[in-house]
Amino acid sequence: MEQLEQIIKQLIEKMGFSDFSVSFDSEGNRFSILINDGAFLEKSIPDFIVDFNYLIKLVAKKYDLNLVIIDINNYRKQRQELILELARAAARKAVANKKEITLPPMNAFERRLVHMELIGRPDIKTESAGEEKERCVIIKPI
Repeated sequence: MEQLEQIIKQLIEKMGFSDFSVSFDSEGNRFSILINDGAFLEKSIPDFIVDFNYLIKLVAKKYDLNLVIIDINNYRKQRQELILELARAAARKAVANKKEITLPPMNAFERRLVHMELIGRPDIKTESAGEEKERCVIIKPI
C-alpha cells in the first residue's frame, strides 16, 4: 500500500495542492485523503470530489482497494454535520406537526446517516423512497 500512497501523493501534488494528507488504515483497508486548499475550490467542491474520487478509485482498483475516503477543505465533515442537523430538525417538526417530512434527495451514504441518527427515536419512523438520484428519506411521526 506504500506504493499506492506515493502514487496518490504525487497525483495530488501534480494537481497543484500543497497542503494535504494521505493516510492508510490497514484495519479498515481504506485510504483517507484530506486536502486543505482555502477557497480555491469552494464553489465546485462537490463536483471536484466526485471527479477526484473516480480518478482515485481507478488507481486504487489496480491494488485491489475498494474504499477511499476523500475530504477536501473538510467539505465531507461539514456536509455530514449539516445532514444530521437537518434530520434532527425535520424529526422535531414531524412530531410537532404530526405530519411526515420529506427530505431532499440524497445519496446512499447520506440517507444512511439520517436513518442511523434517528433510529433511536421511538416517536418517528424513517424510510427511503424514490428512484436513483431522486431517492430521499421520509420521516413519519408515530
